[in-house]
Amino acid sequence: MELRKNTVLITGGSSGIGLELARSLIEKDNTVILCGRSMERLERAKLSLPTVKIIQCNVSKFHEIQKMATWIQEHHPQCNMLINNAAIAHKAQFYEDASILEKARAEIDTNLMAPITLCKLLIPILEKNERAKIVNITTGLVYAPRAIYPFYNATKAALHSFTQVLRMQLKDIPIEVIEVLFPVVDSPWHQGNVPPTAISTKKAVEGMVNGLEKGVKEIQVGKVKLLFWLSRIAPKLAVQKINSFND
Repeated sequence: MELRKNTVLITGGSSGIGLELARSLIEKDNTVILCGRSMERLERAKLSLPTVKIIQCNVSKFHEIQKMATWIQEHHPQCNMLINNAAIAHKAQFYEDASILEKARAEIDTNLMAPITLCKLLIPILEKNERAKIVNITTGLVYAPRAIYPFYNATKAALHSFTQVLRMQLKDIPIEVIEVLFPVVDSPWHQGNVPPTAISTKKAVEGMVNGLEKGVKEIQVGKVKLLFWLSRIAPKLAVQKINSFND
């Protein structure tokens, strides 16, 4: 897969994996558009990556996604690559948490409905351009859920399934549909409580880019491949193992 001279939209791009990915793609002579909720964070990202384009958008809000899609059509109609990276997660006890339904809606809207909506609204733009790609970011937890996340596992598992179906349904349309499954990554997403098993954002992005360049459709980064096989051979052991970490 050619990773040069593309125009790429990355959601959740102001920090962590999104920002590191932007850096990597810019080094490969791509035009990168970063989308994020906070304009302040986006502006900080632009200070470190002066050529990056930025647009503020809360992808959990349908009307904001619509506005961004219109902006992309008007200002970057050559956009040929969408990377659905934005995600949130809550550590919570379903039975005990009085605000659990609000948290559920927030995660479903951000982690699942936003990628679905972006795919729907941007496909008409993407399909007009060469080397068009949709890249959905998920996690090894689609194979074995962690009990501390009542909704994150489920939203990513749903996105995993949607990505597989979208790939089948778009088989006659010139858009590649790719999934990247990350292990735990050392990023601001963990709000200072980084698990000891986390890999660096640089290593995570290197694994992703390597898979993209090889044309892999489901890119299992780091130990995700091991978790995949364990979940197939001994599913109960996979769940026990993934829930044995103290983070």
